[in-house]
Amino acid sequence: MDSSLPLVLDRSGAGPLHLQLAEQFRAAIRDGRLQAGHRLPSTRELARDLAVSRSVAQSAYDQLHAEGWIEGRTGAGTYVADVVPLQPVERRRTKAAPPTQEKLLSLRAGIPFIGGSADAGWRRAWREVSAQLPPPGYEDPAGLPALREAVAAHVRRVRGIACGAENVLITNGTIHGLRLVLSVCHRPGERIAIEDPGYVNAVVAARDQRLEVVDLGVDEDGLLVGELGDDLAAAYVTPSHQYPLGGRLPVARRNELIRWARRTGATLIEDDYDSEFRYDVAPLPALAQLDLDRVVHLGTLSKILSPALRLGWLVASTDVVDALAAYRENSGDWPAWPMQAAFLAMLRDGYLDQVIRRNRRLYAERRNHTCAVLAPYGRVIGQDAGLHITLLLPDSLDDREVAARARAAGVVVAPLSEYRRSLPGPPGLVIGYARPTDDDFRRALALLAGILGQ
Repeated sequence: MDSSLPLVLDRSGAGPLHLQLAEQFRAAIRDGRLQAGHRLPSTRELARDLAVSRSVAQSAYDQLHAEGWIEGRTGAGTYVADVVPLQPVERRRTKAAPPTQEKLLSLRAGIPFIGGSADAGWRRAWREVSAQLPPPGYEDPAGLPALREAVAAHVRRVRGIACGAENVLITNGTIHGLRLVLSVCHRPGERIAIEDPGYVNAVVAARDQRLEVVDLGVDEDGLLVGELGDDLAAAYVTPSHQYPLGGRLPVARRNELIRWARRTGATLIEDDYDSEFRYDVAPLPALAQLDLDRVVHLGTLSKILSPALRLGWLVASTDVVDALAAYRENSGDWPAWPMQAAFLAMLRDGYLDQVIRRNRRLYAERRNHTCAVLAPYGRVIGQDAGLHITLLLPDSLDDREVAARARAAGVVVAPLSEYRRSLPGPPGLVIGYARPTDDDFRRALALLAGILGQ
């Protein structure tokens, strides 16, 4: 037995003595000071050397034996077990972060303005939730029944869709609703048309479901419906405000699109992401108003309140809603009760309408300022609605290089080429004007204009 192992116990309250002792033995085994087969002192000897009771030594050995660090040999004493110590993981040195520049100003699209403090309507909604007890079990996988009723009333009033609660399913947002539809209503290998340029996350969702994505062209009025083939199982469209070019699909094309879906049996997935915000006329009627048997309508709170809420809705035929709800019965991926209850309170209280009215005025002013500042540097399109405009640049410019120079100057803006996949088109910038504070918004536009004017 090697009696040179230093064992020191702290009696000042650093933890039970037997646990201190056990940890010192563990450390000695881990770092190789005690090897497999090494004979340990008896509990009597150990207690004498450390001036502790024998029960302390015995408790330490009992702990080590239970963990497999030591073993007893009948009539021969206690020995270190054959434990191969783990080698310490060599941590990669992380690169030092680059020197932080001043806060980047963001002109990314799709994020609404959120004030610096919670307003009265928001606080009322959460007070109402806090006064309730949660449901005793798992709630309805289609969503709270009262919320589905309220959402149905909301979309009837503001989007003209003839529907009831049985046509509504509450989602975790647009992409969640899209993934549900693609996974339940479509099979791998089927073909889906998606606008190009278009919403990148929709392409990712379709490919994740192993669908074949067909890139479909758009112009300044939206989807080129005449290019749809008869072998498509679905088409994902943004008819009220094409993302990102901003076109609104004319009535003639809408009717043509519905006729195509009826003839081929394809599903039309309508992403109605920011239809609440129009600055020239009232919001256009939803595509789902024309044929709810062929259209699945996706709505979201992301552009009204915040993407962080992860809440939206889906309006479809009862067959589709029932199939999605049955799927969620097993998957369990429906929104949490508190957020649904708060959304219900916001609808009943009129708070959602209040936010839409208030922000519509704010965004209209910012839209006007954005167009005025940037018009000298390209052609502004898509300015009649939503939270962004698109600035088409001269063909001689590389929009990614322009965006990189803007970022170096402190402004984040998206190049239009980020939204393109296979179809050619002019360079441009997709410029969101909703998110920043007033001061940051005006500063960011001035910096961007300076870059474009170079």
